[in-house]
Amino acid sequence: MDKDMITSNHNISITGRKNINISGVKKIENFDETEFLLETNMGYLKITGTNLEIIKLDTYQGDVSIKGKINSFIYIEEGKKQEKQESVFSKLFK
Repeated sequence: MDKDMITSNHNISITGRKNINISGVKKIENFDETEFLLETNMGYLKITGTNLEIIKLDTYQGDVSIKGKINSFIYIEEGKKQEKQESVFSKLFK
């Protein structure tokens, strides 16, 4: 089966604001305990919260499960992704 066929679906499921399951993830751009930036089949997805951590990562199927307190998730434009990457570096060099 072609990998693009497997990851063509994109779904998000949130349980009790504590667990989020995402399918159709192409790659995890960056993450820390307060924010994740994922590239999905439908664009870039930014998840914010507290005590966030990956509990499942299936790169073949494109499935990711994250636990912690979920505060928000939003799809962002390509240009905004670059701003996020710069802010990660600025946090490192403060």
